[in-house]
Amino acid sequence: MVDDDPLRMAVDIAWSVYRARHRHVDAADSRRCLLERHLHGRWEAGESDAEELTGFGIAYLDRLPDDEC
Repeated sequence: MVDDDPLRMAVDIAWSVYRARHRHVDAADSRRCLLERHLHGRWEAGESDAEELTGFGIAYLDRLPDDEC
């Protein structure tokens, strides 16, 4: 079984940073699901470092349009 703790940590941190920058975004916003899918794909492609995944997640969220969801 693969250890997905780095993935979970990266999603949680990237989402927390994004919400701190965008106070109007609800914790249950569907962008979190998009973030999870994006980082899961990176993780399956072999990226396993939590810090790098976090950086990829923050960059991904910053590229999403405000009206994405």
